[in-house]
Amino acid sequence: MQQPTSESHAAATASVRAVLDRLVEAWERHDAEAYGELFTEDATYITYVGTFYRGRRDIADSHRTLFAGFLKGTRLADEILDVRFYGPDVAVVNGRGDTYKGKHPAKLTKIQTYTLVRGQDGSWRIAAFQNTKRKPLMEAVSYRFAPGLVPAAER
Repeated sequence: MQQPTSESHAAATASVRAVLDRLVEAWERHDAEAYGELFTEDATYITYVGTFYRGRRDIADSHRTLFAGFLKGTRLADEILDVRFYGPDVAVVNGRGDTYKGKHPAKLTKIQTYTLVRGQDGSWRIAAFQNTKRKPLMEAVSYRFAPGLVPAAER
């Protein structure tokens, strides 16, 4: 599998991060169209409650409804944990995120995976998004009874 060169790796990483920065900015404006434009036409989007959306239009329309209702007045917190490339035109980003009103949350309660692809025009777009709500109590209980489940990063 061909990876970006070391020079282009930094540029590709910056471009991928810029897409996620624009995602946060679109959320801040509650701009469902701008939010949806950051996804491929056939993107998939899975919410933390398990709702599955397919396609840019479905993603934009659902966010228009969310911004007018459940998520009205919210902001989006996003922390990138890592960016990995699988060839020069595919990136997988793992991170943490959350929505909030008022003060930025100290702990982000969701784990997220973005798969981005670079199009013919050189721009990156999100092809798939998965959002999972963390359950810290369940993690703590499972770690207590099965210490081998503790991720290496937390040891």
